Amino acid sequence: MSVSAFDVRKQLAFYGAYHSNATNILIHVVFVPVIIWTSKVLIADIPVPSFVPAVHYTFSDYLAFDLNWSAIFAAIYLAYYYILEPTAAALYTPQWVLSTLTAAAFTRADNHVQIACVVNGLSWIAQFVGHGVAEGRAPALLDNLLGAVVLAPFFVHLEILFTLGFRPEMHKQLKNDVGVELARIKKIEGDKKRAAQRKVT
Repeated sequence: MSVSAFDVRKQLAFYGAYHSNATNILIHVVFVPVIIWTSKVLIADIPVPSFVPAVHYTFSDYLAFDLNWSAIFAAIYLAYYYILEPTAAALYTPQWVLSTLTAAAFTRADNHVQIACVVNGLSWIAQFVGHGVAEGRAPALLDNLLGAVVLAPFFVHLEILFTLGFRPEMHKQLKNDVGVELARIKKIEGDKKRAAQRKVT
C-alpha cells in the first residue's frame, strides 16, 4: 500500500472512487462478507510454521477457534481497521470474530473446501458483474490489489454504518474526497485514451 496506508480518508477515497454506484455498493455489501468468510475457510488449511502453537478449541458445532492462518490474518486485518477508525472497528469486531469462529467450525466438514471454492467463485463473479454492468469500470483490485482486498470488508462495514447515521460529518468529507479522487481517475483514463487514439492516427 501507499504511504497513506494509515490515513482512513485517503484509503476510503481510493476505494470509494471505484464504488460510487448504489447497485454495485449493494452487491459488495452482500458478497464481500461471503468472500471473506469463504476465504477464511480456505486459508485455514494452509500449514502454519512449526513455532506457532497448536491451539484448537470447539465451542459448539457452529463455533470453533484454531490458531491458523485464517485467525492470524483476521487479527492483522482487525488491527489495521482499529488504526484506521477505532470506533468503527470496535463496532465491527463482533461480526469479524463471529465470521472467524464460524469459518473455523465449518472447516470440520469433510467437503468444506469444495463448498467454499464454489461459493467464493460465484461471489467474485457477482463482484465483477457489479463493476462491469452497474459501475461501468474495472474494480479497484486491478489498480491496487492489496489495498482493495484489505479495505473491502471495512468499506462495506462503513457504508452500512453511514446509512445508519454514523459520523455524518465524516461521511460528508468522504463523499467529497471520493468525488475528487473519481475526477482524478477519470482524467487519467481520459488522457490514456486520447494518447492511444493519437498513436493510432
